[in-house]
Amino acid sequence: MSYRIDHLVVSASDLEQGCDAMEALLDVEFGPRGCHAEMATENRLVAMKRPDGESAYLEVIAPDHAVARPEFPRWFDLDNFGGPPRLTNWVVACPDLEEAWELAPADVGRIMSFRRGDFAWRMIVPETGILPFDNCFPALIEWHSERPGPKLPDPGLILRRLKITHPEPDALRAALAPFVSAMENVRIVQGLTPGMTAEIGTPSGEIWIA
Repeated sequence: MSYRIDHLVVSASDLEQGCDAMEALLDVEFGPRGCHAEMATENRLVAMKRPDGESAYLEVIAPDHAVARPEFPRWFDLDNFGGPPRLTNWVVACPDLEEAWELAPADVGRIMSFRRGDFAWRMIVPETGILPFDNCFPALIEWHSERPGPKLPDPGLILRRLKITHPEPDALRAALAPFVSAMENVRIVQGLTPGMTAEIGTPSGEIWIA
């Protein structure tokens, strides 16, 4: 089964503040606002190439404070997010989400269906909002429509590499073994605090986001 990095997620407490920070850092302009009614979140996207040259994207996401908070935890642990915008998650595209769910850790979550405009997808969302290994395990997505990446203007961003830090790197590597085809240019290292950083190639040079 072939898996690939679909996109990276930058979380923020406020969408426009998050986009302002990323636009200043990367010298790009994000696309228009989108919303996820089921999760009471809003986002903006910018196109980004994967290391193999195929399309991906970078997402800034935040709680949508204009709508009621859902009765269950929001995805990407946004209910507990605080501080400045930062890279919090990565998302892997799957051709068969049921099979991916079987291969993933037991606490990865439940399969949910979403639609926004022309886009339709299914995604595994954790019951607690927190993905396995302190959010270092990827969210898993299956697109039922065209993906956003090819529809976005291309500002010349390229994902060079993704570094994931975790206190139990060997256990994380074992959990990711079935998804090895998505691991090109992904490095897992030991560290006291879980987290991730990404090296992004831009027209102005290489930028690290964390």
